[in-house]
Amino acid sequence: MIELERERAGKQTPKKGLKLFLTLPIISWALYDFANTIFSSNIVTIFFPFYLQETVGENASMNQVASTFISYSNAAASFLLVIFTPLFGVMIDRTGRKKKYIGLFTMICVACTVFMGLLAGVSFEQKVYGLPLSLILVIIMFVTAKFFYHSSLVFYDPILADLGTKEEIPLISGFGTAVGYIGTLAGLTVYLMVGNHDFHKAFIPSALLFLIFSLPYLIFTKERRRPEPKEKKSFFSGYREIVQTFKDIQLYRPVFLFMIAYFFLNDALATTVAMMGVYSKAVIGFSTGQFILLYLVSTVASIIGSFLLGYVTKRIGAKRAVSAVAVILIISLLIAVFTTSAALFWIAGSLFGIALGGTWVASRTLIIELTPEKKRGEFFGLFAFSGKISSIFGPFLYGSITLMFKDLGNIASRMAFGSLIVLALIGLVIHQNVKAKA
Repeated sequence: MIELERERAGKQTPKKGLKLFLTLPIISWALYDFANTIFSSNIVTIFFPFYLQETVGENASMNQVASTFISYSNAAASFLLVIFTPLFGVMIDRTGRKKKYIGLFTMICVACTVFMGLLAGVSFEQKVYGLPLSLILVIIMFVTAKFFYHSSLVFYDPILADLGTKEEIPLISGFGTAVGYIGTLAGLTVYLMVGNHDFHKAFIPSALLFLIFSLPYLIFTKERRRPEPKEKKSFFSGYREIVQTFKDIQLYRPVFLFMIAYFFLNDALATTVAMMGVYSKAVIGFSTGQFILLYLVSTVASIIGSFLLGYVTKRIGAKRAVSAVAVILIISLLIAVFTTSAALFWIAGSLFGIALGGTWVASRTLIIELTPEKKRGEFFGLFAFSGKISSIFGPFLYGSITLMFKDLGNIASRMAFGSLIVLALIGLVIHQNVKAKA
């Protein structure tokens, strides 16, 4: 159905206003963003970090150890993604299949998240290196769930190019991202069932919400399969095609340059998302309820910012839009690092929300503009590859700083957050050298 919609795009009068968004392919596509954002916000950003802090943290020093656990868990998932995401991109270009793998990876992610809730609710007497076995198993399930969640996005994001014309894509991207962040608000309803303790009780409800809201995409969309290739190629043979693409780097220089810039920008974004809950509680002194409210406000900012950034991107171009949201990101991080005021931290959270949503709206559009259609799946895989390498480096850097300077207490967390400003600045400078297509 999505493919057929694309075929008709050149024959139909371009849709304007809400009519552009109110089609079954676009609504179903956006609802999957709604669904997977529930997992991202509830599990990755809020309740898994709070669960670790509740289980491990006993004082200021142990809070830094909890931060290290969170950072290294995210880095472990990203390491697996570095190995596999480029190959997923090659699979898309070879077969054209996306929905099959989105469905499979979604189900595995949901199952692992359910197991997180079950395992965290039981107490094993066994310990491994002094840590409860149940805690270790929960961390393993988290790493697996996050791996398959991000793997599904490699197949999901290229669908954007099939949904509209060049002029419509920035608007559709903004709409999808905005709907995704509305999913964050839906996910926050789980907090009403959990409260300020026993954060593991949020895992299973979050998994069920992810499953329920992913069903419209999995049920109502159809793909036109490409003819089976005459020559069967193994999964790992995709690396040969990737190596050849790197050999042809001069043909795709703007894409590779943006990939490097995105590495640093995503580094700052992904690490902030993973650590903002613990940082706000340990450094600023927020309660769990205050952080949930801050997260809600920043999410509303993301919804509004994402939708408007679609129109901004259409007007000023994707490259300039990426630069604009990078500046907003740097300002938000500066405030977070140096403020002791809860009020200013609220401002930082809102600005970060705009930057988070806006970066993906503009970046996703720029990737489509810079890449040839026949290799688009591969390049989306490579961008996921770039993002996941940064998702290893960022949390590892953050966790190493908090561990190395744990005796300094909260100053260690401020130092770790400060390192993200440097990364974002590097990304912004490199991005200025990307030559976007007219």
